Amino acid sequence: MPAPRPQGNQTGTTWEHEGGICIPTVDIEAPATFGGLCLRPETRRAIERLGWTVPTPIQRQGIPVMAAGRDMIGQAETGSGKTGAYGIPIVERLDPVLRAIQALVLVPTRELALQVADDLRTLGRERRLFVVALFGGNSIDRQITDLRRHPHIAVATPGRLLDHLQRGTIGLGSIAIAVLDEADRMLDMGFLPDVSRILARTPAARQTALFSATMPGEIRTIAERHMRNPIWVRIAAPLPTVDTIDQFYLEVAEQDKLRALRRLMRGDEISSALVFRRTRHRVDRLARTLNRDGAIGVLHGGLRESARLRALRAFEEKRVRLLIATNVASRGLDLAAVSHVINFDMPEDVETYIHRVGRTARAGRPGTAITFVGQHDLEMFDQLRQKFGTTLKRHPLNIYE
Repeated sequence: MPAPRPQGNQTGTTWEHEGGICIPTVDIEAPATFGGLCLRPETRRAIERLGWTVPTPIQRQGIPVMAAGRDMIGQAETGSGKTGAYGIPIVERLDPVLRAIQALVLVPTRELALQVADDLRTLGRERRLFVVALFGGNSIDRQITDLRRHPHIAVATPGRLLDHLQRGTIGLGSIAIAVLDEADRMLDMGFLPDVSRILARTPAARQTALFSATMPGEIRTIAERHMRNPIWVRIAAPLPTVDTIDQFYLEVAEQDKLRALRRLMRGDEISSALVFRRTRHRVDRLARTLNRDGAIGVLHGGLRESARLRALRAFEEKRVRLLIATNVASRGLDLAAVSHVINFDMPEDVETYIHRVGRTARAGRPGTAITFVGQHDLEMFDQLRQKFGTTLKRHPLNIYE
């Protein structure tokens, strides 16, 4: 059964066994090796089979927190080893004898569900922990058959899990650990209301972990509503340099941002522009409007990989001049020639701003960033001015002339 919740905010070194589980009795430390994590022999062998040799930063800091039974917010990029950060504590702490779903991992896409389920199967195989993956586009009858085998862990996309809940083919009353993986991508795809509905069906005493590369306000709200005194583990990604970027702001009423974008695009100096919006629905809405003016590309978490690659290829080959994207879809992009980044929606924090505008001025090329400042953006705009000072200049365009 799950370890009891420690009281207080623990942060360092003494470990004791309690029912086969390693509990930090004084504070939580980040071990340098998997051997320093006090794991079961079965888990250590599974880690070796996966080829994981040294814990990543999110694993070093996150595994002890979750092993202690604490709620946790893990902020780290995709590819940072988040699955191991929550998967190892899950397989360590579940009871194989209890034939009920004890751990739930919510993910945004079918592809991630398959990947996470495969890793958890490998981690939990020697402890005889059964994993079920629930996602759309796959036979629901097969999934119902798997659920009748009483799995210990469910990896699910929100829509398909709600379908099973409505059919009565799954119960969440034994959930001890709930994980929200790639929460910012679930926000991008419009799943957060579904996530709240699902968490409301799980026991209030569960342990909850949330992983996300960015922390917009909507995700912070989810954390405040569904988590209890979470420990924040933040693995900072290297920030792009913005020293060579010409940074401008353009004060424009919210209802006039579309007009301002069209005016900017009439200029010859914008050869290729990334336009950022907060959610995929806003991306799609702006793209539908602008498609009347010519071909527009879109990039967000709701796209299949093939559609994403087509959009990137069209943009790189100059068949579309404008690529409208969300934060999630844009992180890690390495587009060679982006003349302009336009923040149609104000970024939620300074770090997101830096990641966005860092998509231009690559490989020694010049680049320009223009941020629209509407009537609801003033608080964030003040933070940008404090950070960048006079390097953030007023744009000369006046759309009201």
